Amino acid sequence: MKSNKMTPMQRVLTTLSHNEPDRVPLFLLLTMHGAKELGISIKEYFSKSENVVEGQIRLQKKYNIDLYNPFFYASAEIEAFGGETIFIDDGPPNSGEPLIKDIEKIAYLKPPRIGESKVLQKALSTVNKLNHQAFGKIPVIGTVLSPFSLPVMQLGFDKYIEIMCLRKDLFDQLMLVNEAFCVNWANAQLEAGATAINYFDPVSSSTIVTREQYLETGFRIARRVVSKIKGPVATHMASGDTLKIADLLPQTGVVAVGVSSKENLAQLKSAFKNKLTLLGNLNGIEMRRWTPDQTRSIVKEAIATAAPGGGFILSDNHGEIPFQVPDEVLRVISETVLESGNYPI
Repeated sequence: MKSNKMTPMQRVLTTLSHNEPDRVPLFLLLTMHGAKELGISIKEYFSKSENVVEGQIRLQKKYNIDLYNPFFYASAEIEAFGGETIFIDDGPPNSGEPLIKDIEKIAYLKPPRIGESKVLQKALSTVNKLNHQAFGKIPVIGTVLSPFSLPVMQLGFDKYIEIMCLRKDLFDQLMLVNEAFCVNWANAQLEAGATAINYFDPVSSSTIVTREQYLETGFRIARRVVSKIKGPVATHMASGDTLKIADLLPQTGVVAVGVSSKENLAQLKSAFKNKLTLLGNLNGIEMRRWTPDQTRSIVKEAIATAAPGGGFILSDNHGEIPFQVPDEVLRVISETVLESGNYPI
């Protein structure tokens, strides 16, 4: 058995190179749980970068997590465009009414300036502070929403499908604006100290669009955007399926992919072997009700299936663990990785 002496950064980089580190890296993508650690509401937690920094530091130590996750919430990007965020007591903040009510106004839409957005500046401050805390030993993973997926919040699904299918002129203009913003936002996080960028793109998943539609839209967009981001990029389909486009995703330039619990992990490992590192695929919704024995069994099975040879980071399948998942389950996940995730497997 290899000695467990790697730093989280070394462990993750070794895994991304499709080699075996000392143990399987663990990414518990906890955003809201930091509020529990500090004993404050979710809304108050996200009101200051200092809260998120302290929350991430505590969570990383508590569960032996191999990253800092400075992500606030998806609708922060909508706030930057002038929209609103609605906070609830026990779940992720979400966007309010669609920002664009008249699709013809897309012609006049401009990408927001990063420096003029209070919420994005808070997020950048969080990235910067966590980078200083990490001392190069812990990855700090920034997050952007893909230009192809952001319109679900900008327009609502119905109007987005309408312009995607019937108004190519408006679709192309919206992508032009969103691509410019996405690249600027990703690079701003890298400049602030992020190690890599997580590119959330659920609309590109095979759960939502066909392979043919993806080739014409999300695939082309991702290739353009990823090529302009000045650091490593992982893509995440937020529970969406990926097997039908497994040959295409490596061509976008990403180094890892977040995969769904609905697809067979062994098939995913085979499809992406030595091409993309797998990130997943624990079911965060079911995780709320797992017993300790279930948790150990599920984690051990995932490790045995996908970890040999490297190229696997244990995580949830959605990219954000629900607020209702109890600490006990998270603790058992962490303990099982430490006990059963040591290489060779």
